[in-house]
Order: sequence, then C-alpha cells, then structure tokens
Amino acid sequence: MVPENPTSAHVGPLGNLSTGWPVANLKDITLKIGSGATPLGGASAYLPVRHRFALIRSQNVFDRHFGGEGLAFISDEQADHLCNAQVQSGDVLLNITGDGVTFGRSCLVPLQVLPACVNQHVSIVRVNPDLCSPGYLLSYLTDRRVKQYIESFNAGGSRRAITKEHIGSFEISLPPLPEQQAIADILGSLDNKIELNRRMNGTLEAMARAIFRSWFMDFDPVRAKAEGRQPGGMDPETAALFPNAFEDSELGKTPKGWATAALAEHLEAVRGLSYKGAGLSDRGRPLHNLNSVLEGGGYKYPGIKYYTRDYKARNIARPGDVIVANTEQGFEYLLIGFPAIVPKRFGEGGLFSHHLYRVRPLSGSPLTAAFTYFLLMTGYVREQVIGCTNGTTVNMLPPSGLQIPRFVTPPATLISRFDELALPMLQRQEANYEENAALAAVRDALLPKLLSGEIRVKDAEKLAEEAL
Repeated sequence: MVPENPTSAHVGPLGNLSTGWPVANLKDITLKIGSGATPLGGASAYLPVRHRFALIRSQNVFDRHFGGEGLAFISDEQADHLCNAQVQSGDVLLNITGDGVTFGRSCLVPLQVLPACVNQHVSIVRVNPDLCSPGYLLSYLTDRRVKQYIESFNAGGSRRAITKEHIGSFEISLPPLPEQQAIADILGSLDNKIELNRRMNGTLEAMARAIFRSWFMDFDPVRAKAEGRQPGGMDPETAALFPNAFEDSELGKTPKGWATAALAEHLEAVRGLSYKGAGLSDRGRPLHNLNSVLEGGGYKYPGIKYYTRDYKARNIARPGDVIVANTEQGFEYLLIGFPAIVPKRFGEGGLFSHHLYRVRPLSGSPLTAAFTYFLLMTGYVREQVIGCTNGTTVNMLPPSGLQIPRFVTPPATLISRFDELALPMLQRQEANYEENAALAAVRDALLPKLLSGEIRVKDAEKLAEEAL
C-alpha cells in the first residue's frame, strides 16, 4: 500500500520534497520486477529473420528510446523457456548490468516489438496501473538524480550490476494518478516528436541509398532505356542523362560511355591526428574519432571528443568532409571502412583522429562528398576495401584500401544531378538532429522540475507546446 501523505519533507533520490506527495518503494507499486536469461545455445540460437518473438538486449534500451538496431529473434520454443521474461505493453525496461554508458538506461516497450522477451541484462518493471503510470515511472528512472541514485547501488568496478531487490527498494514520489499521467504525456509528446524525426532520418538515408543503388549499381535507368521503357521515378531531363545501352568493361557490363577507375584516381585519403590522451578535455577543438562513425555508416554525434593540444592544418576536417573508419576491434567488419559526413554542428575547425581517414575528391574529379559517401557503402566497393584490411587482434585499413578498389564512374552531369536530390536529404537529416537536440534540452529541463513539483503541469504544457 502507498503510504499516506508525509507530514514533513522527505529526503530521497530526488532530494527534499515539499510537495506533500506520498513516497513508496517500487516493490509496493509494481506487479512484476524481473529479468530474463540467455536463450539455450546463446547467440547461436538466434534466428536470422523474425518468426514471431524478439529478444530484447541491453543494446536496445536507451534512455526514453527503444533502439531496434541489433534486435535479436528467437523461436517459439526458446520463448517458452523464457516465459517469465515475456514483456507486455506498458512495461518499463531497465538495464541492470553494463558499463558506464549502457547501465541504468530505461525505456518503455514499444508495441511494434511485441511479442518479445528480455535477456538477463534487462529488467522488466511492470507497475500496478491503479497506483502508477508507466510513463511517470519512466520519467522517474531517467531523472539524472535518480540515475545517480541507481549508480550508488553498484558494488563497484567497470561492469555495473543491480539486483531485483535493489530495484524494489527504490523510492518514488507519487502525485495523484491524473497528474502522473499528465507529466508522462508532456514529456512523452517531446519524445514522440524526437522519435518521429529519428524515423524520418532513417527514411531519408534509405531513400538516398536506394537512389544511389538504382542509378549507379543496378543501372536501372539504363536497363529501362535499353528495353525501350521510360525510366521510372524521374523527370525526362534526368532520364536523358543515362545512356540506352551497355558495354563490356573490366567490371562487367557497364553503361555505355561510363569509365572505370581506381579510387586513387579520384580521392585523396589522409590519416588524422595521433592525439595524446592528456589533451582530451570537455572543451577545446572538436575531435572526430572512431566513435564518430556509426556501424554501417553515418555520423554518430554523441561520439565527439574535444582536444586542447597542438595539431597541424592537415588534421582539420571541415563540415561536409567524408571521414572513414580505419580501425576495428575484431574482424566483424561492422565499422572499418564505413564513412560518415562531418556535420556543421561542430564548426569549421574540427580535428579528426588517426583512427580515421579524411577523404576528399581530387581537383578535377567529378566526384562529390555525397557521391563518395554512398559509394563507400556499396557492396562491391566495400568488398574490395575489406579485402585490403589486415591485423591480428586489431583490424586495420591501410591507405591502399582507399586507393586500390575500382568502381564505375558516371559522368559529372549525372553525379551533379544525384547531388541535387541527395544533398537536401542529408541537410534535412542534420536539421532534424538539431531540432531533436533542442527538444531533448527542453524535455530534460522540464523533467526534474515536474518530478519535484517545482513547475506545475499547466506551465510545463505551455513550454512543451512552444518547443513543438
């Protein structure tokens, strides 16, 4: 049972509370606190495609956001073994093990991932809906003060861990249920807009990649014209830029009149700054590094570092430059050779580390940054790049990996036309990220004030509406 309203301020994870709201332990307002287990056979039991059940792991759980990338799939039989770890709509997920980044992250289960189970690194926290709103609990668990409170339960070491008993003992203040839901709705509306922008960015990236593949890998417009058809999805002026026949080349059948070349004939790859750890700081020049490139390609904003020591002009990466990962732990090829485009967010004077190459078109080359970015993610170029990697425990990409690979080179007019389509998509992605950063700042400022009663719901609603 939830305690009666206290007569004096309570000191808990949120500090001194003078709201008069009752305070309860999570075990008293939940129907379930529990985690899962490793499926029989471990990762070897994962299905290549989804049959019915998904398996949620700690890498899928972010603060206030569920990440679908890397979601595992298991058979119905495996799910039966994990029946006590099956999640429901409204469940709150909490990472109960992990490093200083993944530990303690929390999100709501999205409907589209169901049915699903969790593994042993993720806890299911299922509230009693008569006492607590799931969205309110999520707000509580993602408050920075509560995250510090959760961290205090860790016994020490780089690998954090908390237990079911720890979670059950967490103290939470409980305003009336309608106010809980109002708080959840305000913060959730900001989350929803952020998620919408995030999905839009995924769609924009997929669209640009699809156009590149169709035009420059599958040669769909050329095939259509060779068969006497009008190429689909483009205006007559663009269609006129494609030939209507193929010819033999060292790379097989390629569009008539298009050249083949090695990357070295068009691109310059420069290794970045070999920096000293003592120069890293929370200020200084932005330093794009290995953690600035997403697995599979794209820029990873949270990976930025800052550097205060000396550098040379050749160590500078400007907005719009392509950077390429040249190092990877292990040999899964999830990161090495993948590109990213430096965003405007970090200004003109950003540096790039020795774990990256900065790749720029040579003078006189028709290639552009956008074309280069998508070219380096195409299958047949990546196979050649990966073929140049070497190393024992650490896989390395030597300069030859961005010199030897050969590709089909379209005429400059067609590359320019591709840029006219792709650049607005890339710019929109950047704008969406900036909007998300602003929305997250508003949300993160409102969250602790709503939970402590410093700001009331009606005032918060106005601020959220202005941000949206």
